[in-house]
Amino acid sequence: MLTYDVVDVFTDRPYAGNPLAVVHGGAELTAGQMQRIAGEFNLSETVFPLPPTTSGADYRARIFTPSREMPFAGHPSIGVAWVLARAGLIGPGDVVQECGAGLLPVHVTGYGAQVTGGAPEVGPPLDGVALAAAVGLAPEDVDTAVPAGIAGAGAPFAFLAVGPDAVTRAVPDPAAVRALTEGLIGLVVVAYDAGGSAAHMRMFAPGSGVAEDPATGSAAVALGVFLVDRGVIAAAGQTGFLASQGAELGRPSQLGVLVHAQDGAALRASVWGNVAAVARGELLALPGE
Repeated sequence: MLTYDVVDVFTDRPYAGNPLAVVHGGAELTAGQMQRIAGEFNLSETVFPLPPTTSGADYRARIFTPSREMPFAGHPSIGVAWVLARAGLIGPGDVVQECGAGLLPVHVTGYGAQVTGGAPEVGPPLDGVALAAAVGLAPEDVDTAVPAGIAGAGAPFAFLAVGPDAVTRAVPDPAAVRALTEGLIGLVVVAYDAGGSAAHMRMFAPGSGVAEDPATGSAAVALGVFLVDRGVIAAAGQTGFLASQGAELGRPSQLGVLVHAQDGAALRASVWGNVAAVARGELLALPGE
């Protein structure tokens, strides 16, 4: 039978951060079986570490929400690297993860890991008032100095910048959010404090089977891309900031983000965080196709 670990990512203690299931030994599983196992765990994501298909990678990761496979996600990438290093299956330090977003650099420590996202991308602007209405906020809550739009670094998200007090007040209408984020992972509602180099964000992804995520590494790197494009953080050089997420769900999370930019565009973005072990077990039955 297959074994698994459950860890909490973007936290230094169990029962905070974002829980992750890491299922080992699944090389013979079909994508359909992996999806059903992810649905059984019913966490925001479940990751299956597999042998790499290229000599340039140390391992391969397939990542699933309860309803879909993801090309890249931050907390599974950080969590699986830490679990594999703790088990001695990969070394600490610099390794390479193969996933749907390509070959991604990962740096593993005894406390957690840092992963660089995929190629930065910026999409079209979006109607901030409509996005605000979809999460129960008023037009005056929208930060008009930071126009809403799409950005990604391995996975695309819609971003809505709001006032500092509005993030906590957001109450999503799942159907409205799903309609406005079709083709995207989800909607990020964020307030950024340039003076404190800090962001407070929430991420709603009903179209991915996740009502609200307590910590979203792929959204954090995408936020870095978005903030560079909107002129909120430096147009050149390196900028770091800390993102907080998950307090509204009782799972406070801390995500460190580092963005490298040139000529007003992000070149690459990475996210790091701690990992805490919670459980280990085995699957006593496997799903059919």
